[in-house]
Amino acid sequence: MPRGGPDASWLDRKFQTDALEYLDRDDVSDEVKQRVITMLDRMGTLTKQHEKNARAALKLVSDIPNPRILELGAGHGKLSANILALHPTATVTVSDVDPTSVAKIAGGPLGSHPRARTMLVDATAIDAEDGSYDLVVFALAFHHLPPLTACRAIAEGTRVGRRFLVIDLKRHSPAQFVLSALVQLPLLPLMLPWPTLRPGMHDGLISALRAYSPSALEALGKAADPGMRFELLSPPSRFGPPSIAAAFSRPGFAEQGRDETLSV
Repeated sequence: MPRGGPDASWLDRKFQTDALEYLDRDDVSDEVKQRVITMLDRMGTLTKQHEKNARAALKLVSDIPNPRILELGAGHGKLSANILALHPTATVTVSDVDPTSVAKIAGGPLGSHPRARTMLVDATAIDAEDGSYDLVVFALAFHHLPPLTACRAIAEGTRVGRRFLVIDLKRHSPAQFVLSALVQLPLLPLMLPWPTLRPGMHDGLISALRAYSPSALEALGKAADPGMRFELLSPPSRFGPPSIAAAFSRPGFAEQGRDETLSV
């Protein structure tokens, strides 16, 4: 399926790529990958994206006293760190498919936080019972997954979680993509340290071409389960890279979990 959705135009389909970001390549060193993650952390801190994404996640569990949250594709773990800072009783499982990232998170403040645990997790095969979490969140990394894998991740996220929140880059139209590149590329050297500039620009360009449109996300959800509920939410941030937020849930599952929590 096209990244722009089932009805994507011919031109939109040309503005997508199967090229891999450095983060997804086996022939790229962990050092380079960590530079990219450092760049993402820096950008998220400058734009307060980590905090805004955490608030968007907590909004979906505002009626649950002690929410259990799983973060997939955590990278640097700053989303989970902000969730813990903003909510006094939330517990988080901070996960990534990359062992180096998980080890780095485990060796930092989150590794010793009493309400956090770190895990190596493949988003398409989560080692957890059905309904183990009140919320599963995948922030700014869902575009790394090709459509078939993304569909499996939605199926797994809505199996182990009452709701599955995807926050990611907003897919631009071809004209918007060109205009955005012309405006943003000259500014990057002013915002990023030199060692992270080249890998950051490389992965940023590919990320924009691999981003999913809202209609694509909805189609992926329906492919995972024809009855899948899809809700397009307000973007967490209006400053920084444009983003979208969408919540997936299976029929009756979210309400059942809420009723069980309130009855405890």
